[in-house]
Amino acid sequence: MASITVTDATFEDLVLKSDKPVLLDFWAQWCGPCKMIGPMLEEISGERDDVVIAKMDIDENPETPTGFGVRSIPTMLIFKGGEAVATTMGAKPKAQLSQWIDQSI
Repeated sequence: MASITVTDATFEDLVLKSDKPVLLDFWAQWCGPCKMIGPMLEEISGERDDVVIAKMDIDENPETPTGFGVRSIPTMLIFKGGEAVATTMGAKPKAQLSQWIDQSI
C-alpha cells in the first residue's frame, strides 16, 4: 500500500478516525533529511499492512503540526485510536524506523 497524503482538512478523517495505527510524517520540500527518509517510508508502506504511512507537508498545512508542537522536521508521530502515542525526530535508518513502529503499535 502506498503512503497517503494528509492535509489539515483531512487529518481527522484519515488519521484520528483510522481503524489502523497511522505513522504521520511531517515534512517539507526544502528538508534534506525528509527526502532521505521518504523512500524508506514508502518501502515500509509497501511491506506492512498493519500501519498506514501518511505524509503532511508542513508548509501547506501549518495547523496540525503546530497543534502537536512540531518544531523541527522530519518529525514522525504514530497515532492509535485517535491519540498520538509515539514521536521520533530526524532521519533514521530503515531498520530503526521499523523497530520504532513495532514498539509503538
